Amino acid sequence: MATLRIALRNVHRIFNTSAVSGRTTTVFRGFLELDLVLGKWVEEHIHSMDENGIKALVKVLDLENPDLWKWLTGQEQPPEAVTVNPVFSAVQQRVLKNLNNHSSPETRATPGQPWVRGWDDIKKGRDSPITGNQ
Repeated sequence: MATLRIALRNVHRIFNTSAVSGRTTTVFRGFLELDLVLGKWVEEHIHSMDENGIKALVKVLDLENPDLWKWLTGQEQPPEAVTVNPVFSAVQQRVLKNLNNHSSPETRATPGQPWVRGWDDIKKGRDSPITGNQ
């Protein structure tokens, strides 16, 4: 039980809540997409998680943002140590379901390819992108 208390304390440190416009928001990782996906999932599941679930959550939260986002969205195949994590699997399942339900396949990258190009990827002239977000 002491381990569960420590894990919950660590999760609480990660999730600092503050009131904004009368609504509670979660300040999470600094990666907006992950904040939205993980924050919502945790809010819905944290109260029903046992000690092993909390430990699995902490392992997911310890992953690097860019890698975690690519793995959750199917841009790259995650390592086996990540795919066997029940929290990661549940979050990834939700993300992929939402992508399939709310975005057309042509708006997404094929596995192994970048999803969104940046403003400064390839320029035809000074400070003017010829591809990507124009």
